[in-house]
Amino acid sequence: MLEGIRVLDLTWVLGGPFAGQLLAQLGAEVIKVESPEGDQSRASPPFFFDGDSAIFLSVNRGKKGVAIDLKSDAGRQVFYDLVRASDVVLYGFAPDVPKRLGIDFETLKGINPRICVGELIGVHDEGAYARAPAFDLIVQAQGGIMSITGEEHGAPVRVGNQIGDLAGGLYLALGVCSGLLRALREGKATRMQISLLDCQLALLTWQAQNYFVSGEVPRAMGAKRRIGAPSDAYRCADGRYIAISTGTEDFWRRLCTAVGHGELSADPRFVDLPRRVGNLDALTAELRAIFATRTLAEWLGPLKEARVPCAPVMNVAEALQQPVAGLRGMVQTMANPRTAEPMRFLGSPFKCGDAPTLSYPPRRGESTRAVLREVCGYGEPQIDSLVASQAVYECHPGD
Repeated sequence: MLEGIRVLDLTWVLGGPFAGQLLAQLGAEVIKVESPEGDQSRASPPFFFDGDSAIFLSVNRGKKGVAIDLKSDAGRQVFYDLVRASDVVLYGFAPDVPKRLGIDFETLKGINPRICVGELIGVHDEGAYARAPAFDLIVQAQGGIMSITGEEHGAPVRVGNQIGDLAGGLYLALGVCSGLLRALREGKATRMQISLLDCQLALLTWQAQNYFVSGEVPRAMGAKRRIGAPSDAYRCADGRYIAISTGTEDFWRRLCTAVGHGELSADPRFVDLPRRVGNLDALTAELRAIFATRTLAEWLGPLKEARVPCAPVMNVAEALQQPVAGLRGMVQTMANPRTAEPMRFLGSPFKCGDAPTLSYPPRRGESTRAVLREVCGYGEPQIDSLVASQAVYECHPGD
């Protein structure tokens, strides 16, 4: 766990803040450093709770909040004092911005020789790429993911969640952990740069390897996959869908028996995996006809009893309400400290006996005074002066 590690999180919107929240879930002290105007995602429509957007609330738990004007000399000096007492700096600016602000890796390394700087960029840090906007949809498109998502012969489809941003956050958090190990073992600073596009290309994994080996360009196939055939989602009599993925010959035979068609396992077209893959369209037609004869509930019982890998295709509400989500602590309720009104949040996927309980997402500048006093050692008159000069911002009642 990361207890005793202090992270300065200058990121905004989704991918970078997600990385900061992951580090908080692993026990780090994470200080969200916003501009005086605040993270723009606080105002992202369409859903809000107590003035903050659902997007902001989703990725900013477990953090303290300070607001600093990094464009001012006084604000930049405050940030340098925070860097001296911290282990990690995260930012997600365009590649040329950190140097213009005076917070690039070389500058921060001079202030703290053990600092780990985690930098999230869109595409690349040189040439025309350096200024190319890289929103989630753009990197999904450019990274090949959209071309293999959606129905066969249909239009390209984006992955339903923000996989472009979120994968960047996952890689950023992992890279930072490696930088922290280097600081511990070697006492050296690390710059870990993560490109959103790189992450999408990295996620191609076996699709890319299939292409390298065969030269065949992967394409969208809906839920259907040739690996482990049958592996697909089938429409039941009530319009609900059931996902089936056999993977092995034993599971294939179990499936055939459970659906009352044991003869399929002996069919020359489907007798082993290579032939099922070679006759995938015929296999799909057979199974679609079978599953269309009963409701989802009628199929789940015998399939689960036979230990066939299967699941109902759930919507988001159903996924969050299923009993195992509660057993795993993946939905948690927390009271808004300002109003005492309860709000549900996603739990942590990191299961460890002493895992921290995350605090409610901070207001803009909520912890400015406390952090400057406790981390930087500033006295109250110095903090008052910084607030008055607008080098830093502290929130007020009603903010």
